[in-house]
Amino acid sequence: MILKYSLYLLLTLAVFLGIYLYSNLAYDRSVTELSKRWAPEPSKFLNVAGMNIHYRDEGPKSDKAPIVLIHGTSASLHTWDGWVEELKAQRRVIRFDLPAFGLTGPDPQNNYTIEHYAEVVIAVLDKLKVDNSVLAGNSLGGYIAWATAVFYPDRVSKLILVDASGYPYDPESVPLAFKLSQNPIASRLLKNVLPKSLVEKSIKNVYGNPDLVTEELVNRYYELSLREGNRSALKARFEQTLPGALIEKIHTINVPTLLIWGRKDRLIPLKFGKQFEQEIVNSELIVFDDLGHVPHEENPQATVSAVLKFL
Repeated sequence: MILKYSLYLLLTLAVFLGIYLYSNLAYDRSVTELSKRWAPEPSKFLNVAGMNIHYRDEGPKSDKAPIVLIHGTSASLHTWDGWVEELKAQRRVIRFDLPAFGLTGPDPQNNYTIEHYAEVVIAVLDKLKVDNSVLAGNSLGGYIAWATAVFYPDRVSKLILVDASGYPYDPESVPLAFKLSQNPIASRLLKNVLPKSLVEKSIKNVYGNPDLVTEELVNRYYELSLREGNRSALKARFEQTLPGALIEKIHTINVPTLLIWGRKDRLIPLKFGKQFEQEIVNSELIVFDDLGHVPHEENPQATVSAVLKFL
């Protein structure tokens, strides 16, 4: 009787799982399709390292040291919209979708090491004829920004690190989507499945105030995750962009550095912001008590004000 009941329960669970997966089928979408919504003017595409990199270049071209904004994991250049609105009146602002994300999509060599990401930053700037810049990055983008300053110190005049990664991983909470993408069974199951509710929960996990997460915001993250190749590239990025590899080099950074941190960041807690402040000699840490892991996105007005003062 017990065996019969157990088999019935397993069959029921399998049916419900099948219904759930079927109802959340989400196949890859082409760049052409997604560009209609997510790449209007002033978006352009730049051929770099075998990729068509989606980028925007705004503000006065006479600016000799543009601000380059680098987004984090699973984000896109759109995460900086609030900052750009304030900055572009005074400064040239360049931002682009990193390999594996947004409309840029996978690297043709499947190379997502921190060294290669820094090479891509420099390759983009070379194409745009930018010799020197202010690099600003959030999370993975922060890691790429300070790694670029380590590898190419003559190309970086200032750094702005927003809840940056790079130290050995020690999160208090990780978005569910990140966990699943690193699980071989779950990632295989989710190859053509992506529940929008999963995306929403993952965004809310990194916000200090989850009530700020709008349907429009969820739709942006969701749709750009469907860009052909992005889901498999995300798994490779987690395997290859390893934190901790360059921590012995952090103290070599000597450019003026602004550190912005959300006190409610549970993915990369504030203790790492304080560690950066200790190791980077010419640095200043500003903490926003009510914000989380993406403070530039949660409250662009308050955070960009700190940037303008720094600049």
